[in-house]
Amino acid sequence: MTDLNRRSFLQLAGGTAAMAALTSSIERAAALPASRQLGDINDVEHIVVLMQENRSFDHYFGRLRGIRGFGDPRPVTLPSGKSVFHQANGRKVVLPFHPTADDLGMQFLTGLDHDWPGGHDAWNNGKYDRWIPAKTANTMAYLERDDMPFHYALADAFTLCDAYHCSFIGATDPNRYYMLTGYTGNDGTGGGPVLGNQEAGYGWTTYPERLLQAGISWRVYQDIGDGLDAAGHWGWINDAYRGNYGDNSLLYFNTYRNSAPGSPLFDRARTGTNAKAGDGLFDQLTADVQAGRLPQVSWIAAPEAFSEHSNWPTNYGAWYIAGVLDALTSDPEVWSKTALFITYDENDGFFDHIVPPFPPKSDAQGLSTVSVEGEHYPGGGGYAAGHYGPGPRVPMFVVSPWSTGGYSCSEVFDHTSIIRFMEQRFGVIEPNISPWRRAIFGDLTSAFDFGAVASTPPALPDTSGYEPPDRDRHPTYVPKAPTKPAMPKQESGSRRTRPLPYAPLVDGSASPSTGRFALTFDAGPGAGACFHVTAGNRSDGPWTYTVEAGKQLTDSWNATAYNGVYDLTVHGPNGFLRTLRGPGATATAEVTARHDGGTGELVLTLTNPATTVRHLTLTNAYGGQSSTHIVNPGASVTHRIGLQSSGHWYDVTARSTEDTGFLRRFAGHVETGQPGLSDPAIAQAT
Repeated sequence: MTDLNRRSFLQLAGGTAAMAALTSSIERAAALPASRQLGDINDVEHIVVLMQENRSFDHYFGRLRGIRGFGDPRPVTLPSGKSVFHQANGRKVVLPFHPTADDLGMQFLTGLDHDWPGGHDAWNNGKYDRWIPAKTANTMAYLERDDMPFHYALADAFTLCDAYHCSFIGATDPNRYYMLTGYTGNDGTGGGPVLGNQEAGYGWTTYPERLLQAGISWRVYQDIGDGLDAAGHWGWINDAYRGNYGDNSLLYFNTYRNSAPGSPLFDRARTGTNAKAGDGLFDQLTADVQAGRLPQVSWIAAPEAFSEHSNWPTNYGAWYIAGVLDALTSDPEVWSKTALFITYDENDGFFDHIVPPFPPKSDAQGLSTVSVEGEHYPGGGGYAAGHYGPGPRVPMFVVSPWSTGGYSCSEVFDHTSIIRFMEQRFGVIEPNISPWRRAIFGDLTSAFDFGAVASTPPALPDTSGYEPPDRDRHPTYVPKAPTKPAMPKQESGSRRTRPLPYAPLVDGSASPSTGRFALTFDAGPGAGACFHVTAGNRSDGPWTYTVEAGKQLTDSWNATAYNGVYDLTVHGPNGFLRTLRGPGATATAEVTARHDGGTGELVLTLTNPATTVRHLTLTNAYGGQSSTHIVNPGASVTHRIGLQSSGHWYDVTARSTEDTGFLRRFAGHVETGQPGLSDPAIAQAT
């Protein structure tokens, strides 16, 4: 046990009165009104970032109602023919499972492999089927509402992003470099690229330095531990209840290491509270809020015990997050102008079922309308070649007066999106963010509604029990996967959704004379997209296609080598799916789909290039009667499907009476520019 006893911990926490106040921290934050003078991002005067440790999205929120979790009705299919949830080590399948320990949110859960080799092994060239061999069966463990009620309440009160990815397939530091600098030194500048937690001292420019040059105020809130220098191990110390766990990654850059007291970089990045001398962890943040000194941009680094690293309890992190909220809301006027982002640096090795977007390594793996330069590591220095990222989804809470109401936001983001939000607000550009990432990742503005009135928050759990009972490190809890796996279901009910910029389309086109089948990818005018393509009858996929907003690209597959049949499935953002199956050497009907954002309808065009009549039957899994359409040779038929009753979600199949094996499946959401409701099929799927 460390030299600080329980009484010292209560002092560090701010006393028993502060602990009791945690029960209302979310409620108070959600109820305080926003500053709405301009009705846009310029009403945000303070941006605060708390990046916690090592949890995947499914691991925390796979069961949360209304997000794309365990009930995803359109998961990727593995080469085994089963859904991506059916991970296996040899013949044994392991599904997501809930560990049996009592009070799981207070357990010291085992950590898993989360380095470059293990991450790329699980990813397996996009097949996404080696999680168990790479991470062990514990990769499939998850928590639920009863284990972590504070986190679920936070999601129910504010906005949770369910398509937010860590930036890098690997460890903590490179992901934090993406968050603080836009990359991990990918071009070799200043000692990069950095693929692990070497912390050797680097020389490329950080985004806080660019903010400083532009006159934008910022600082890092942290505890100094035994000192924020080499002798003090940069805040990474043995006492897990103070220091910063080494998570202020600015301290691994030489400009900060060499800064002197009184200089801007030292004062903003190398100072903090001193819990060893009796300071409370939130004293400095609270004092700055109440004195009107909160900077325009702030980063917060928690001590190890409160970081939510997997071998520390989730609910210790809940206590810390509540303390941050208490500090920020201690002056309602300051909170009315503040946006807090709470996310996680990487997934620790815990499974998430959404295959991350990835750049094509060559034309054999896919295509991109935008350069993928700087996104592939050529190998060396003890690391095999591979793409840098992004990695699996991690949670992202957007907590602010402009993001209340229990929404989900399903635009695709990564850690560079935090910088891009700052770019939008302050106009300071980070040139290290690659063109490929800018093409497919949003800037987080879609998670906000700068014109709406704050909603009333839901009832909240009591968090007083999250106070650590001592200052010890407790034995690791290692779950055991059940012998009879069963797929968990999500909570029932829907969730309000933010409007998104997507209007993707994928069209198929057969060339019977050559036996080839082509796909044309279009991201739509509002946002770029990355499409993931798998084949049901061949083993040389998957493929990846990145398309910038307003652009198209086309690629084709040879069906003659596979019994003359093509069988392709395309996954895109926010549940978008297209399946195209049929004979490659025979003229058949074709069906294309378009979103009508004005009416909220799906518009299908049925064409018949064959010499005989085709009868096409359309069926929508979201309700409504099937309809059969006669399409004469050389003719086309347009059919509009109203989607009001399903919240503009659709899952339509088209089959041909005359063409055995012909299938077109269209699924996704028609964006109308208005908030909506989550996919109604999520809670029904198993």
